[in-house]
Amino acid sequence: MAEAAHNLVTARAEALGARLPPLVVRAERIAATVMQGVHGRRRSGQGDAFWQFRPYLPGDAASRVDWRQSARSDRVFIRETEWEAAQTVALWSARGSGMAWRSRDTLPLKQERAEMLLLALAALLLRGGERVRGFGAPRAFIGRAALAPLAGFLPEQQPIPADPRLPRHARVVLFSDFLAPLDETRAALAGLAAQGLRGHLLQILDPAEETLPFAGHIRFEDPSGGAPAPIPRTEALRGAYQAALAAHREGLAAAASAMGWSFATHRTDQPPELALLALFQRLEGG
Repeated sequence: MAEAAHNLVTARAEALGARLPPLVVRAERIAATVMQGVHGRRRSGQGDAFWQFRPYLPGDAASRVDWRQSARSDRVFIRETEWEAAQTVALWSARGSGMAWRSRDTLPLKQERAEMLLLALAALLLRGGERVRGFGAPRAFIGRAALAPLAGFLPEQQPIPADPRLPRHARVVLFSDFLAPLDETRAALAGLAAQGLRGHLLQILDPAEETLPFAGHIRFEDPSGGAPAPIPRTEALRGAYQAALAAHREGLAAAASAMGWSFATHRTDQPPELALLALFQRLEGG
């Protein structure tokens, strides 16, 4: 049993490793397309007040080393200011069976589109000199060469967007279908807002989840393992379903607005460049 489990983990790791390079290349191409019409987001400093110490990373200037703090241990530390914390953008994308779905083979999985947009946004931010952080990552990713390590970290993110180590003033972008109960999303946002974070929600849906194009007898299965729901005349539910989805979206937008966040939607049959440009412009303006 132990050997079988090890083989399964190894196979999954190899599959992920094979997928990451094309994912990074595609994200870079999308970012390059959007970059032609925008400028970097680097802002003027917001003060030199001390924020935290962090370990020295390759590429850090020696002048930024805090030698007094470094002398207290066997590691070298950099002194970060609140301005640097304000330049941090923390990114999170949802995973799970609900995101690993598409209505037809010609569309990407919702999770694939979420990760693609996350990495493309990270590529834009890194090119602009920003500090990008994945939820749960021990440190920020800096420089254009950091995109591949960030992609490798994505499978390690937690299923809920929570990270008490994120610096205050940081911006946050969450990618998900946000089809969980509204109370769960409100609770997650409240926790992030209590940390002094502001950000954006991007809801990613398959087009069939918006339009419910099915007709006749359809057996809907719960990706989380719940009991299947056979519907004899699916088309009869289309109006009620679309109304419920609209109400759910209104609730998401209201929850985001109450925290000073923004909310937008994106369908997997739409060009990713459009969503990326809108998201990047929100960060520029915010």
